[in-house]
Amino acid sequence: MRPAGLHHVRGLFGTCHVLVDERRRAVIIDSGLIGYAKAFRRLFSSLALAPASVDAILLTHGHLDHTGNAAWLHAWSGAPVLAHPLEHAHIDGVYPYRGLTRICGALEALGRAATRYRPVAIDRPLADGDVLPFWGGLRVVHLPGHTLGHCGFWSERHRLLFCGDLVAMYGRWTVKPPRFLNVAPELIPASLRKAAALQPRLVAPNHFRGVDSLETMAAHLIAQAR
Repeated sequence: MRPAGLHHVRGLFGTCHVLVDERRRAVIIDSGLIGYAKAFRRLFSSLALAPASVDAILLTHGHLDHTGNAAWLHAWSGAPVLAHPLEHAHIDGVYPYRGLTRICGALEALGRAATRYRPVAIDRPLADGDVLPFWGGLRVVHLPGHTLGHCGFWSERHRLLFCGDLVAMYGRWTVKPPRFLNVAPELIPASLRKAAALQPRLVAPNHFRGVDSLETMAAHLIAQAR
């Protein structure tokens, strides 16, 4: 069953998450790229929430499809941006991609030009194990591999893991991101095992379609770690 206060914001390149607690305070996980600003406004209007109700903008990592509206959200809400410090270069668009991942760098460069991307500062750096006072408590889980500072956010209260791009789920298919998107693919198996060790009841990735429940996605992620 979906926890109270969990809302998804969908757009062209994936899904962002908005968490609203009993006090009607909100936290946003990732910011999307094309079309998300309108979707964020529409969701907050439907919930009768003001932009100032946002306490934080959490970034799982610095790829463009996760940071594309971070500067806008920061200006719109006044909320601080929290991310792992190893994501600075990605957010600023200066990460030194090498080998196959140069494809990712080229795609991001095109995307930044097409969308007039504005980088945003990290107001508070995150570290593995940090407990954040949002939505009943969210613990930072460092899950490197996709990027070096890639993080998930764990809600012990709901046994729910927001896993970023650790995996993507499309119907019955659970897939890891393509190799050209992963700066350190050798680290992904350990990150999968770390995520599965939490024994999540629910999992919410940033890329999923046609999956019937967050429980199903949890089972898929645990299976990937075996």
